[in-house]
Amino acid sequence: MKSFLVAGDRSGSGKTSITLALSALLSADRTVQTFKVGMDYIDPSYLAGVTGRPCRNLDGYVMSPDQIRAVFAHGCRGADIAVVEGVRGLFEGAEALTDLGSTAAIAKQLDLPVVLVINARSITRSAAAIVKGFQAFDPDVDIRGVILNNVTGTRHREKAVRAIEHYCGIPVVGTIPRTEEMELAMRHLGLVPYREGQEHGGFLERIDVIKQKIGEHVDAGALLALAADLEQPAESSMYAAPDPDVRIGVALDEAFNFYYADLFDVLSSCGAEAVPFSPIHDTLPEADGYILGGGYPELFGRELEANTAMREGLREVSRNGTPIYAECGGLIYLTDRMVLAPGFMDADRERVYELAGVFSGETRMPARRMLGYVVGTSAAGSPMGEAAFKGHEFHYSSVRLAPETRFAYRLSRGNGIRDGCDGAVRDRTLGSYTHLHPVASRGMLAHFVDCCRG
Repeated sequence: MKSFLVAGDRSGSGKTSITLALSALLSADRTVQTFKVGMDYIDPSYLAGVTGRPCRNLDGYVMSPDQIRAVFAHGCRGADIAVVEGVRGLFEGAEALTDLGSTAAIAKQLDLPVVLVINARSITRSAAAIVKGFQAFDPDVDIRGVILNNVTGTRHREKAVRAIEHYCGIPVVGTIPRTEEMELAMRHLGLVPYREGQEHGGFLERIDVIKQKIGEHVDAGALLALAADLEQPAESSMYAAPDPDVRIGVALDEAFNFYYADLFDVLSSCGAEAVPFSPIHDTLPEADGYILGGGYPELFGRELEANTAMREGLREVSRNGTPIYAECGGLIYLTDRMVLAPGFMDADRERVYELAGVFSGETRMPARRMLGYVVGTSAAGSPMGEAAFKGHEFHYSSVRLAPETRFAYRLSRGNGIRDGCDGAVRDRTLGSYTHLHPVASRGMLAHFVDCCRG
């Protein structure tokens, strides 16, 4: 099995569009398994969309090395090529003096060669200095090749390529020209998840533009020659699945689709059958428990409000003690209402949408941007059980709950819903801003499944 990692010299280097295009091109006649470094939902949705296989996340801050290797092995089953997309710059991580949480750490743990994407706009010989610095910064990271992005002409390309190959001793396998077509395609794709984007006109055509342009300017043969030849990794027993004895409804539609691919495997390994349902289109299915993931409920406020049967159904099962676990967008949906300020998403007035009303309080958007890792503990007696955890939060909303609200999570890092408190609890429903990785927090999900058994 061939394998390589695409890293950037910084955020905005172009690694996401390049990885997307390479994965799509290689999938034409091979089975490609993709991975994404970090806790992210958008990029994996694209990578899964163009390969037809679930993209899996690898995060060295929330996951142990053994967990990372287990997820990598599980994802690689039956694949010819494994392609890993990095996060931000190659060495960016959670700390200044270690590589914890960085792309570099994943490359070393999995022994993957790195193809470094350099934003070459307005530089030629200096591009070689950047590559040379990256090589020297951590010699244990195996940088084998370079792709130059934003190249403006023949002279620019020839000078930069010659400098890198002379001073750094590694090949340049691609030079991507700066073109208006590429810029427009990526601007229109923006942060729209692949599932939602398919509903918009021209979305798939823009992906084709990116694939065509990068396919013309990257030597796929030279790239694969740099890739590592790995034996198929041994499968972890963590994914062994018994016959299911419990049904868990999982909200999955345009509004709620932020899930890590491993969630469904972890649920299965805990003896649970996942039953997808749509809070926009469906009535609530019969189940022993429910999971409401993140997403963009603010884009579908009218549709969510219109499905009165779903809102009332969730409120009723919550009051009856059926376990419900909700993250971020799911938390928002469980509040009484969502208030969108004038000017938000180009609205000319304030908009208010009635929601499920499980938690007393409301959500307001936009609010101060919250982005980063969280570290905390979960209290005994909550649907997620007593545990220490690491996770991630990313939102522009403010959930304002009643003063008497109880919280199961106490955060030592991160903000949560209120002053370091997260995991609002009512009956056996828990809603949080914290996103958990299902492998790193498998014990918490197993406890939730046990709660669903009654």
